[in-house]
Amino acid sequence: MVSERDIENVVEEAASSYSGYRSFKDLECWKACVDVRRWFLAVVKSFPKEERYELVSQMNRASRSTTANIAEGYGRYHFQENIQFCRTSRGSLYELIDHLTVAVEEEYISQETSDEGEALVRKSIAILNGYIKYLQNQKQG
Repeated sequence: MVSERDIENVVEEAASSYSGYRSFKDLECWKACVDVRRWFLAVVKSFPKEERYELVSQMNRASRSTTANIAEGYGRYHFQENIQFCRTSRGSLYELIDHLTVAVEEEYISQETSDEGEALVRKSIAILNGYIKYLQNQKQG
């Protein structure tokens, strides 16, 4: 598991490295969320067909929401709007952790697979928190 200090270090590193980006695709937080999205898309392929319109759909929507909200926030003119979309993205990441819990309870994935996914999600949360901190610092001038 990742320690709280490790998470703080990732947040601080990310917060100091965001100036000069020309596209949301350059953002480390967006790239981390792409990794999350791809991981979930691969994992749900093994879920039962009856979950296609239930848990699989929810996981796909939440994983897509993580990158989409970062992109939409990046396109906004004010820091506060961007921050709000990043917070929505962060909420979707936490939602994915809950979906992993359900997938383990329903025995669609192992605890080991869930732990792997959760570590990836938590890393993305830390990087996204760093970007939010950067935006807050920029907003304050």
